[in-house]
Amino acid sequence: MHPHVRKATIACLLVIGLAVAGCSESTSNDAGAARDCITDFDANTDYFPDKSTISDASGLAIEYHKSYQVLTVKEPSPGARPVSYVLVRCGAPAPKLDGALAEAPQVQVPIRSMYSGSTTHLPAMAALGAADTVTGVSSTDYVSTPEIRARIDEGDVVQYADAGVPNVEKVIAGQPDVLVSDGNEDPSYAKLRQAGVPVLANADWLEASPLGRAEWIKFFAALTGTETKAADVFSTLKSEYTKVQQKTANAPKTDVLLGGIENGAWTLAAGGNYFGRLVRDAGGDYPWAADPSTGSLRLSIESVIDKSRNADAWLLSDMTVASLADLYKQDERYRVFAQPAKRAWNATKAMSATGGNDYWERGVLRPDLVLADLAAILHPDLFPDHKFAFYLQLPQQ
Repeated sequence: MHPHVRKATIACLLVIGLAVAGCSESTSNDAGAARDCITDFDANTDYFPDKSTISDASGLAIEYHKSYQVLTVKEPSPGARPVSYVLVRCGAPAPKLDGALAEAPQVQVPIRSMYSGSTTHLPAMAALGAADTVTGVSSTDYVSTPEIRARIDEGDVVQYADAGVPNVEKVIAGQPDVLVSDGNEDPSYAKLRQAGVPVLANADWLEASPLGRAEWIKFFAALTGTETKAADVFSTLKSEYTKVQQKTANAPKTDVLLGGIENGAWTLAAGGNYFGRLVRDAGGDYPWAADPSTGSLRLSIESVIDKSRNADAWLLSDMTVASLADLYKQDERYRVFAQPAKRAWNATKAMSATGGNDYWERGVLRPDLVLADLAAILHPDLFPDHKFAFYLQLPQQ
């Protein structure tokens, strides 16, 4: 058996080196959904008749073979080299590979249990009908997805990290089929891999394109065998996103102020940034929209005052303020922006009682909803009956 494949119980080891029929019933972890494993392996049969194609995500690739697929994350963490995972249909022999894939982790799919390192994974799992596969989360407090919250309340999902640091013993004891990271490499992951827990990197947050980030639902489809559902979900949200984008395309651009003061400088999204693209697609414009950078810009407060004090609207996006009065308490210099403050909006409508914000959770999978909110803010005449999903207008007091 490949050294990276999860070990089965004695009842499963009927043939050394093979994953055999019935393994899904006798592996060490019975949590999550049951698997439909191969019962009579045929080397000539294509066991992945439903295949994902990647159109918008730049950091994800999927290659299909008859009984396994190769899932490649091109930048698993900032600056890291690509990493590939071999996803073997359960009941098929572990493939003997060479070259770069010789030592690649092998995981039997569909998985039945997953520990999630980021709340951005959870709406995708719910949309795929695979919420029951989630058995652990890094922090239960910040979860907003209703299906996962219900499982937390029922005791079916554990918190496996302490203050953001994975508890190695707790993860090993939980025996998940995989732990999907948040796209950052933690020192604990090496210990987990050594103990036989596959750690897979999900780097959706490195995508600069809103649709590219949403398309990482196909990463989870590869793990859960739900490729058709993922294609349907992504196709629908992409269509809705495009409809909004087309509706604002010919409208006059709305001059918008972004961001706020952070550690003595004004921080806002560059033009090539994920949020910068959303603003442009919503029919907005701002002085730094042409900057191709994919990160955030740190600017002098004076330069922002000079260029944006007369903007038509202000998008704060999840600052910890509920009113303009709260904003002015943070820094009196905000009073200079009296004009954009008349239409100041913050992405805090979907905050939970425990501190989670669905804007950073469901909003990642559903950029069409975020775009519709932004378009309605910047062009209210085009969307008079819009019901906001994530944004609230800040009251004047």
